[in-house]
Amino acid sequence: MTDQQRPGIDPALWRGLTQSRTSRRGFLRAAGVGAGALSLSSILAACGTAGVSTSSAAANGVGSAEWWSQQPETKTLNYANWPYYIDTAHGKHPSIEQFQQSTGITVDYTEPINDNTSFFTKIRPDLQAGNYIGYDVIVLTNSDPPLSEMIGFGWAVPLDQSRMTNFYKYASPLVKDPAWDPGNIHTMAWQSGYTCIGYNTKYVTEDITSIQSLFDPKYKGKIGMMGISTELGSAGLLAIGVDPAASTPDDWANAADKLTQQKPLVRSYYDQDYIKALKNEDIWISMVWSGDVFQAANYQGYDTLKAVIPEEGSMFWTDNQLIPVGVENPVAAMEFMDYVYEPPVQALIEDYNAYVCPVPAARSIIANQLKDPTVANSPTVFPDAQMVSRSKPYYQFKNSQDLDQWNSTFQPIYTG
Repeated sequence: MTDQQRPGIDPALWRGLTQSRTSRRGFLRAAGVGAGALSLSSILAACGTAGVSTSSAAANGVGSAEWWSQQPETKTLNYANWPYYIDTAHGKHPSIEQFQQSTGITVDYTEPINDNTSFFTKIRPDLQAGNYIGYDVIVLTNSDPPLSEMIGFGWAVPLDQSRMTNFYKYASPLVKDPAWDPGNIHTMAWQSGYTCIGYNTKYVTEDITSIQSLFDPKYKGKIGMMGISTELGSAGLLAIGVDPAASTPDDWANAADKLTQQKPLVRSYYDQDYIKALKNEDIWISMVWSGDVFQAANYQGYDTLKAVIPEEGSMFWTDNQLIPVGVENPVAAMEFMDYVYEPPVQALIEDYNAYVCPVPAARSIIANQLKDPTVANSPTVFPDAQMVSRSKPYYQFKNSQDLDQWNSTFQPIYTG
């Protein structure tokens, strides 16, 4: 169904005026965001899935064209996402309200995901057994191992490409054919963001253009780094001029040496708490998530905070929608996943989230209809060509041993 066929949304609901915007990443916890801190390989081994070679979806023909042709239309959808990650106004979600009105599908939208690894641990037994986990769509991040484990074990249903009309018409090149899911066989992006550099212009008066500023002795004691294995290691690789996606264990060792030399300059290694340290002026410059700084600067009164993509590039992460095996409402799942790629719908979601928008065409709607130039003109929401060229994908772990080697290389920097 096109946006012209859908009923209009009350303009009074367009903006979350009754609820302040809260960052999705604000709900990450150290045990989860640091897949390095909680070894997924050890979890898999303890749960009896280490070395699993079966592909339950493919083995049963799930996700094939024939399978999809046999799936009935249902009027229910159970969707699992991260907290505070969809447009909200007056206690409702306008984008969901519109979907329900136009399709007759009742959406049970819940927010049970506070980190990738612990959520994956909870649903793993049912996934392994091929049972319905209670959700038709879940959202996982490409920078943490659970997404690749879901795909690798065959626990993510191949999508019905014929039902991805809006996606292929409107999706940004940044989320089409991604390295973690070539051809978008299993995933469609929900939102994306950058792990970049944030700083307080009150104290850092120069324009920050390089990641080397995080290693500058003049900011000793005022530098924040992330105590998250995937993020810290990637930053170290960028700092030595290595593309993380193409890196080798030897590169990891060299990056760890660079980060170890930096340790005397670093005030602390943070998870989400870095944003509090920036707001309190405990640190002046730090690794950050782009959406956090945008929201702090534009909606929370910290207008001296600024986020930049350095010339070496920044890590580009994506939270991905996928359908788990055992799904009970796959057609409704596909319909909603593609629905959020309609530009007017994505405009509502993006104007609330202010992360990297997966639908560039939403920009003019945010600017002209929602009257929000702050979001529409933000380069960390709608990246220009230069920023797109500086977007770096994460290293894709080949197996649990690969992950363990990465973690053993970078974890001691912030835990020792």
